[in-house]
Amino acid sequence: MRIHVVFATLGRASLLAHTVDRMADQTRRPDGVLVSATAPADFDGFGRAAPMTQVVLGPRGLCRQRNNALRHLAGESNVIVFLDDDFVPHNDYLAVIEETFRDPAIVGATGDLLADGIHGDEIPFDQAARRLDGHDLPVHAHLRPRRALYGCNMAIRLSAAEGLLFDEALPLYGWQEDIDFTVQLGRRGRLVSGDRLTGIHLGTRSARSPGKRLGYSQIANLVHLWRKGTMQPSLGQRLLLQNLASNALRSLFPESHIDRRGRLLGNLIAIADLTTGRIDPRKVERL
Repeated sequence: MRIHVVFATLGRASLLAHTVDRMADQTRRPDGVLVSATAPADFDGFGRAAPMTQVVLGPRGLCRQRNNALRHLAGESNVIVFLDDDFVPHNDYLAVIEETFRDPAIVGATGDLLADGIHGDEIPFDQAARRLDGHDLPVHAHLRPRRALYGCNMAIRLSAAEGLLFDEALPLYGWQEDIDFTVQLGRRGRLVSGDRLTGIHLGTRSARSPGKRLGYSQIANLVHLWRKGTMQPSLGQRLLLQNLASNALRSLFPESHIDRRGRLLGNLIAIADLTTGRIDPRKVERL
């Protein structure tokens, strides 16, 4: 089984060097690491993982960069593992991926995280690495079915993903592109997660979309996926209402690291576009 790891990255060269270098510590080494970047400034050396790492350059945008990687690895790999540049895997992550994908019915897998900084304070890389190095995986773990995978760490069987691409109508940060892609993938086989597949998502704030753009995507992307049929209406409605309510309430006393007022403004622009029939997730590139 040939397993490749892909990092789609933008503007985080220092952090990327640490997360890519972590690949050299995997008990099951990747058959290759592919960094999908937009310019030489996005990366700056890879240390111990350099011999297994190559870089491809292409247009900016998470979906575009992941598609560039898919095209590059077509025919070269059996399983592609997409990791965010702020995701730190357990050192047995790829060994568990190989073990999991021995079941030919499984087409996708995602890890159950030990911690996720996206839901609170950003987690320092060294702190995450120490915690993972001291974490013993359970000997056995039941695989749970998933309807979709979490984009910060997700593995796909390339043969099952034939003809699938990430939706480039979801530009820049993408937001919900993982749901869209993996719901379609899940129609072709089983999606799973389990306790033996794990890591820590740092939740690094730098290089993320500005508040107004993300706020627009929080509405426009959901509407796009409803219409496309890859977002459950009940989940989409809950996410939309949660984001709108959270941005409205917290804009009064916003967190220091979140542009709540910008997000709320983006939400309102998208709602106005929805009522006039002009909503389009690609508009964020012009905001």
